[in-house]
Amino acid sequence: MSASCGLCERDLQDGYLCPGCTLGTAKRLDRAPLLYTALAAFLHPGGRRPELGRSTRVHAPLPIAEPVLNLRGPGGIVGILEDWRSAMQADRGWGQPAVRGDTEARIRAAARGLGMNLEWIAASWPMAGAFAEELRDLERSVLSIVSPPDASLRLGNCPAVFEDGVVCGAVLRVPSGTTKVECKWCNTAYPPESWLALAANQWDDQDAQQKEAS
Repeated sequence: MSASCGLCERDLQDGYLCPGCTLGTAKRLDRAPLLYTALAAFLHPGGRRPELGRSTRVHAPLPIAEPVLNLRGPGGIVGILEDWRSAMQADRGWGQPAVRGDTEARIRAAARGLGMNLEWIAASWPMAGAFAEELRDLERSVLSIVSPPDASLRLGNCPAVFEDGVVCGAVLRVPSGTTKVECKWCNTAYPPESWLALAANQWDDQDAQQKEAS
């Protein structure tokens, strides 16, 4: 029987995924829990606004980053993996998988269950191509947030302090072709002369207050 890979469309003698796409899918399943964890750094701490001077002024809360929330929510990484695991087990004539634990534990369990059956998926499951494609697209969506495709240099984490004493902590990057660095969550700007201190994690809150006041 001649066939083609359901993901890259290379010719196959049999089966539904070529060895390369099978390996790539296995690696994506392994990375899924790590990507879920990485997204947490890009969720805005809702209800807080950083004030470098630690003033008591009240500000409207900044919104949660919706794309990140969607990926970490029920219909995101966990929902996609669990739906595919459920479909795979149904087509194998097995019972439905147990769902327990927090979201991170559920992602690990679903990814592990799919990974353990990947040989069967690649060789025998007509849905293998659609499964591998959705998993690839899901990872691309996550990486577009945690590792933007544009050439940018990571400086470190935003040290601005919220009025309740919590550090902002959002990732700071130098976009390609510009010298402007601004925290996308709290809007604190960092001039080029501060970048070395940021990269070395030696930024002084007192310096930040003085620059904000000037």
